[in-house]
Amino acid sequence: MLTIEDLSKTYADGTQALSGIGLDVPAGEIVALIGGSGCGKTTLLRLVAGLDRASAGTIRLDGEPIAAPHPGVGLVFQEPRLLPWLSVAGNVAFGLADLPRAERRARVAHALERVGLAEHAGRWPRELSGGQQQRVSIARAFVANPRVLLLDEPFSALDAFTRRDLHGHLLALWAETRPTVLIVTHDVGEAVALADRAVVMRPKPGRLDDAVALPLPRPRDPAAPQSEAATRTILAALDRSLRPAEAAPVNANWW
Repeated sequence: MLTIEDLSKTYADGTQALSGIGLDVPAGEIVALIGGSGCGKTTLLRLVAGLDRASAGTIRLDGEPIAAPHPGVGLVFQEPRLLPWLSVAGNVAFGLADLPRAERRARVAHALERVGLAEHAGRWPRELSGGQQQRVSIARAFVANPRVLLLDEPFSALDAFTRRDLHGHLLALWAETRPTVLIVTHDVGEAVALADRAVVMRPKPGRLDDAVALPLPRPRDPAAPQSEAATRTILAALDRSLRPAEAAPVNANWW
């Protein structure tokens, strides 16, 4: 269980990025964080990854506090961030140095096969397309068997066809070990395609505004009535989140 309790983040210049975030994510659930610009989605992901410190509140993984990078938490960025001096296989194996060589090779080979890049194991990152590079970064994240996987808009720079293809590869890897997944996205269709729950955030400061359950069978057809209904529900929640918060009613007897 990933547990986030009363989490807030205020930067040195006084900007309050997050306020009072509370979220429980059971093991194996995929949660999409969605909201307008400036609502703190990436900030929240960085805090869960241990890359930044919260101003208040706690993050726990199975009861263990997270305040620094944690071996049980993997992260995939918007850009692949591959190491150019390592081959595809070398990039996927990065971080597995403590494993016996045979196990390391077996894990890497399996992960590359699952993302459709087995034949590219010996190639260099510069020889791959953008979509192929992102497949390598996804394989690298899964090969370490994380308990929690964080994805920060990993498909936003890709065309629609490549994005949908990568959704399939991501879900295939997830189905094997079922880590908890938090994915930041601006794409409502992506949230419906991947997530078990979409959490809508409100900006300035970032806080949770609504949650939409997505109990749809996989694989999901975006044109299916259930998917279209879920899309409309999330869009309506997003619309509400972007409106100014209603002022509290004035007590006529305040004096």
